[in-house]
Amino acid sequence: PLLVPTLPHMCGGTVGAILTCPLEVVKTRLQSSHITLYVSEVQLSTVNGPSVARMSPPGPLHCLKLILEKEGARSLFRGLGPNLVGVAPSRAIYFAAYSSAKERLNGVFQPDSTQVHMVSAGLAGFTAITATNPIWLIKTRMQLDSRNRGEKPMNAFECLRRVYQTEGLRGFYRGMSASYAGISETVIHFVIYESIKRRLLEVKAAQHMDDEEEESSKDASDFVGMMLAAATSKTCATSIAYPHEVIRTRLREEGTKYRSFFQTLTTVPKEEGYRALYRGLTTHLVRQIPNTAIMMCTYELVVYMLNG
Repeated sequence: PLLVPTLPHMCGGTVGAILTCPLEVVKTRLQSSHITLYVSEVQLSTVNGPSVARMSPPGPLHCLKLILEKEGARSLFRGLGPNLVGVAPSRAIYFAAYSSAKERLNGVFQPDSTQVHMVSAGLAGFTAITATNPIWLIKTRMQLDSRNRGEKPMNAFECLRRVYQTEGLRGFYRGMSASYAGISETVIHFVIYESIKRRLLEVKAAQHMDDEEEESSKDASDFVGMMLAAATSKTCATSIAYPHEVIRTRLREEGTKYRSFFQTLTTVPKEEGYRALYRGLTTHLVRQIPNTAIMMCTYELVVYMLNG
């Protein structure tokens, strides 16, 4: 029974990861504390110390321009390898755990209630994060590896070796505390998504109540509805929980001065202002909304085809 929820999400997650990879690279660079990203080489030679923090970082388009000029278009796909390797097991673990928890909790709480969706999403998020954190750490390190055009980029195996040699096995679990904090985003997302989805199904059922010959087949409006539900729920959840993304990236930087979730949460605003906790939010939303919509729509479509 778990094959049905996992296979569709593996397909949807993979398609979404490839299409939105450049946006994720830009987002990760914006979240980073690496000063070479934010200032040109001319400015860098005249700026030092605390004054750096007062310089405003570039917007997404400026960041994109800097990457293209200094590193080339291929840099926009840095970290795609680990992303593709990680997306299938991550989605599989997440939705298998979500389905399993939901099935069991339906016998404890009121079936398909908000409590069931919330606890199921939380447990599924915790399971997937714990299992796959090393993959995402490698992906983040590769995305932050800014080398000039012509220089050989760091590959996943080189990155893996460097992390192990410099930080040991513990290094692979950097940023996991921030990911656990990010479970709140997953919980909010799924509660809103399931709520909108249920409402859409109720509306459709009411429309066809009098027509006994009408089959409950999937039509274009169903998929548009599901995509809008996914996009709406993800926007709300991401905006509320976004600071954990910035904290996670800072914790995963090579040679980072950040040591823990709460230390980073207090240090970043102190040094760079509270706006720094929302750096890259626009890019993240632009990337995440279509990615989530593609994933959820692919899921609904494949489940329908498998059941058909």
